Amino acid sequence: MSAVCLFTLILCLYGTARTAAGKAETDGHGVVRRNVGEQVTIQCRSASNQDMLYLKKGLNEEEDIYFTDSNKSTINQKFTDRLQFHGKLPTVDILIKNLTLNDTGPYWCMYKSTDQKYELKTTRGSGSVLLVVTENRLSPTVPQCDQSQGDLPLILASVVICAGVLIVILVASLICIIIKNKRNKARRR
Repeated sequence: MSAVCLFTLILCLYGTARTAAGKAETDGHGVVRRNVGEQVTIQCRSASNQDMLYLKKGLNEEEDIYFTDSNKSTINQKFTDRLQFHGKLPTVDILIKNLTLNDTGPYWCMYKSTDQKYELKTTRGSGSVLLVVTENRLSPTVPQCDQSQGDLPLILASVVICAGVLIVILVASLICIIIKNKRNKARRR
């Protein structure tokens, strides 16, 4: 009986973990996978007031992709016709369209502000991502799966299996109680 309970628990946890993993990939944080020609939105956020925002690319933040302050915005020449931005400091959404394989890499939201001593202070904001751009290797003649439902069939199957196991456990427990009660009544007579 305990093996059945353990199996049920594992199935329920597996379904929960799969759902959480699917959600994490769509949050816009961490690793983001896209195909060539698609688009990605990088959501740069900072908790405090900032004077400037740089979107940098590369492990060592060596390439400036986008810059904004309260007066102006500058876009790297490689991204001029593919980058759009929305919002005001410190909350800016940066959309990169028509992705290419060369767009693969880490993107960092770097904020700069001046402190009371007029020194420039640099902090990393939230929203930094590792963008992985891949070619769509499926040929046009191969039918593609409908991704709109995601892991829904797996989750539904997990729920149905858990419910079935729970019903079996309840029925077995009920049968044991009935048999035990009949034995006790037979002893009393």
